[in-house]
Amino acid sequence: MIVMKEIIVMAKNDVGSLAQVSEALGSTGVNIEAISAYGASGKAVFRIITGDVTTTLKALSRLSDIEVEQADTIIFKMINRPGELAKITRKLANRGINLESLYIVSRKQDFTEVAIRPVEKDMEKTKEVLGIKS
Repeated sequence: MIVMKEIIVMAKNDVGSLAQVSEALGSTGVNIEAISAYGASGKAVFRIITGDVTTTLKALSRLSDIEVEQADTIIFKMINRPGELAKITRKLANRGINLESLYIVSRKQDFTEVAIRPVEKDMEKTKEVLGIKS
């Protein structure tokens, strides 16, 4: 379990929005380690994890008509078997933790890594529930 920076990009939900963002990162040598992309209320929302936040932010700053934020996200390794996600999310729910996002980062035979982003006020409580030392 580690805490990483997630970059949240909000763009117009137009054809090519994701291509523009991914080309900007690729052209500067930034490798996308995890991504979630979806449309909401006419916007395209991309949640991106890279190994180089500084270069990612610099590359994205060159694009027009997008908003960029960054936030702490927990990368949590869980056993790869049915019901594990249910156990974790139930623990979080039982403590009143509200999640902003959750998505798979990687999957191996024995384990799956998920990016868990609670709302900001619940970050410390989430770390406690998941056994992360601050």
